[in-house]
Amino acid sequence: MSISKNLNNIKSQLPTHVTLVAVSKTKPVAELMEAYDAGQRIFGENKIQEMTDKWEVMPKDIEWHMIGHVQTNKVKYMAPYVSLIHGVDSLKLLQEINKQAAKNNRVIDCLLQVYIAEEESKFGLDEQELEELLKLVQNDKENYKNIRIEGLMGMATFTENKNQIEKEFKHLKTIFDKHNQLETSNLKLETLSMGMSGDYQLAISCGSTMVRIGSSIFGSR
Repeated sequence: MSISKNLNNIKSQLPTHVTLVAVSKTKPVAELMEAYDAGQRIFGENKIQEMTDKWEVMPKDIEWHMIGHVQTNKVKYMAPYVSLIHGVDSLKLLQEINKQAAKNNRVIDCLLQVYIAEEESKFGLDEQELEELLKLVQNDKENYKNIRIEGLMGMATFTENKNQIEKEFKHLKTIFDKHNQLETSNLKLETLSMGMSGDYQLAISCGSTMVRIGSSIFGSR
């Protein structure tokens, strides 16, 4: 089964309002180019160095999404080109993204990561932290004019229990709906990113507008 066939197969199942992020971490450029040649323009990486290496050699009409946990000291390496940072889980990180975006004369789009899983290992903001962060960005536009918060992201618990996953996705959708009327120059919640290879159809049925799919496109790692 080829990458382009896998890709077209998945795209044919996605509703038009859902964005596909092809998770290309650890995969060689040749395989990304196969997906590119089949029409894919959004790639997700979880290591900034690897993403930067790929960005340098690949076509410039690609949108690079940082989908992994971001260390503050690494933001500067992707600030010149990154299109969307998925996992913004602290004020400190948001401030650093804003600072590095300003240095590059850019506005960088961000998703705030909300903690919805029942696992200790996942990152993310709780609901109170989310509300505080949204309020701060709204009220202090001058200090956050180089970022744009364009949505929320969440990862469900890693479990076979579909009911639990569905409950977590629906919970995030409820949080999203609660805040998506907010609109300022640097904040408009339009994207709800949840769902990966194993659960993206369930995520879409729960309201996801962006899915991150890797192994179903590129094969297992």
